[in-house]
Amino acid sequence: MPEETEVEQAEEPQEPDVSPEGDSKTDPWADPEAARREIEKLRRENAGHRTKVRELEPLAAKAKELEDAQKSEAERLTEQLTAERERAASATRVAVTAKVEALAATTFADPTDAAGALDPSAYVDESGSIDEARIQTDLADLLQRKPHWAKPAEGPRRPAPDRTQGSSGNGNRTPNDPATVFAEFMSQGLKQGR
Repeated sequence: MPEETEVEQAEEPQEPDVSPEGDSKTDPWADPEAARREIEKLRRENAGHRTKVRELEPLAAKAKELEDAQKSEAERLTEQLTAERERAASATRVAVTAKVEALAATTFADPTDAAGALDPSAYVDESGSIDEARIQTDLADLLQRKPHWAKPAEGPRRPAPDRTQGSSGNGNRTPNDPATVFAEFMSQGLKQGR
């Protein structure tokens, strides 16, 4: 029985000093000295954790090295195979895109439009060959859906100059000599200035 009373006394919470300004449980800054002590305690704990992390970082790096060294040869070869497959897929995409642009250059105003609209992976078979006939079919279909992407039939339009238009079209041709044009401009300016 005496042990139970000791346990009860130890578990019994001590009542904090209540100041008339407010309850210390709701306002942690009610007692600045207690708050300062708590902050200092947390700072010491934090510094201890930082030093432990600094001490353990080299050990973690060493563990990673050991883990990599213990990988089986099959795992390393699998990683290399995956990297090579990705590199091959990228090269295939580039080759198909170049082929699409080359085939589209004859009918499209901008062949990169056609290359961007088509999926390069759809034109490679199991052996890695590029299916040109399917590309041609899809390019023709794309031109039907987007006729504004087609190359103009007679080349780019250029405006043809017409000398009868403008101020010279009324029969009063002005001379093209810059000195004459300037002299006429000055004489008109002097006439209007009077």
